[in-house]
Amino acid sequence: MTAPHAYDVVVVGSGAAGLTTALSLADRYRVVVLSKGGVSDGSTAWAQGGIAAVLEPGDTIDSHVEDTMVAGAGLNDRAAVTYVAEHAAGAIDRLADLGVPFNVGESVGERFHLTREGGHSHRRIAHVDDATGWAVQNALAKAAAAHPNITLAIGHAVVDLITERHVETTRFVGRACHGVYAFDVATKRVERFTGRAVVLATGGASRVYLFSTNPDGATGDGIAMAWRAGCRVSNMEFNQFHPTCLYHPKVKNFLITEAMRGEGGHLLLPNGERFMKRYDERLELAPRDIVARAIDAEIKRLGLSHVRLDMTHLGADFIVHHFPMIHARLLDLGIDCTRQSIPVVPAAHYTCGGVLVDLAGRTDLPGLYAVGEVSQSGLHGANRLASNSILECLVFGVAVADDIAHSWDALPEPPPTRAWDESRVTDSDEEVVVSHNWAEIRQFMWDYVGIVRTNKRLERAAHRIKTLRKEVHDYYGDFRVTPDLIELRNLVQVADLIVRSARRRHESRGLHYSLDYPATDPVPRDTILDPWSRD
Repeated sequence: MTAPHAYDVVVVGSGAAGLTTALSLADRYRVVVLSKGGVSDGSTAWAQGGIAAVLEPGDTIDSHVEDTMVAGAGLNDRAAVTYVAEHAAGAIDRLADLGVPFNVGESVGERFHLTREGGHSHRRIAHVDDATGWAVQNALAKAAAAHPNITLAIGHAVVDLITERHVETTRFVGRACHGVYAFDVATKRVERFTGRAVVLATGGASRVYLFSTNPDGATGDGIAMAWRAGCRVSNMEFNQFHPTCLYHPKVKNFLITEAMRGEGGHLLLPNGERFMKRYDERLELAPRDIVARAIDAEIKRLGLSHVRLDMTHLGADFIVHHFPMIHARLLDLGIDCTRQSIPVVPAAHYTCGGVLVDLAGRTDLPGLYAVGEVSQSGLHGANRLASNSILECLVFGVAVADDIAHSWDALPEPPPTRAWDESRVTDSDEEVVVSHNWAEIRQFMWDYVGIVRTNKRLERAAHRIKTLRKEVHDYYGDFRVTPDLIELRNLVQVADLIVRSARRRHESRGLHYSLDYPATDPVPRDTILDPWSRD
């Protein structure tokens, strides 16, 4: 029997959340970071806009908090929002110390150049041109690779959490997480990684939709695994659709950053008319949910395939200076955004719900933490404010590390656990089933559980999910796991959680807009699903 890979802490995910947590732990503990692809294949490297923090005279923590609460339609946990806002400037300082080359201010004494994005009342977005995520990911990955106490295990797709159910001796009865089972892509074997604490930093689930700005790996793995292990999830109905994804026949997930609207970009109909005035007095600077619904409404009203985002009135020098990466990528695709408007459509972008955690990132399962997009910390509420996403990873990554260190003596050493058992399964001879079911999930989620919802659409989605869950369960029980099967199993679970949550919310709030319940309840309430409940 193959022995487990034993570490002090197991981190699942190698984006900003996972690497921040690992780096904050590594001076004290031995940490392994598992990534199902390359270290930088996750969503962090794709982020263009920046990181929100109060760094400008005249801006205040209270203002950042209020902007976040307004964008979140009042569903946010004010304590969590305040905690993140108060620690934002320190997070920026840590990144700068790691070598992230933030754009400097254009005036004497200005340390950072700050942009403004939709929903923000001040310029508070620190950035590295229009490729902040890549700069942050590069700096964190470089630091992690150089640390002697961090092992980067790439090509490991985590199958499930190791809990008390997998312990060899029946004398061990306490609920706890002791590690993970992970499929090694190179050896095609499922291995065990154990530790006193496990941190889920697996990102969101936007790939459950047909159109998404996220990389292929955003399949809700951590949410599904935590749910199967007995953790509550919260607010899964709030799926953010970024208003401006490039509409192009060959490129389906290229994001056109929020900052383009923040710096004065106009949304136009094919006849050149600006239309946001019909939906919100803040025009293009309205929060993402409002802008996405407005674009969706115009597309449906006029039978369009897309709308346009125009920057040409700002001048070529301004565009090239502020958005060099986007300008260059669009030129490669035959679009000169200094001379012509950009075709855009909304696309699934961010999962605002997730595994329910407290301010230390603790889940319901002792020894298991969650940080970043996989979690529901109370920061985002019913809609995420622009440029609060990487910020959440940076702040909560440190909070999780601090809590693990504080709780170290109370975290048990991993007991002997069972190896992965493949004695009753065979290799699949029907891989087409996986690809077919994957495509079907993403299509009906887009059609029935998208930007605008109805009871009938959600009922149809629930019916399809019931059938698919049985098919996937039977397939998983009969055949050896593969990365595609692991992701499909997680996708169908996450789709079920999204639909169940959406059917429970009998109002329209933030990112959840229902034609059957257009009003907003006076008292905001979280949607919490409990795997132990029969409801």
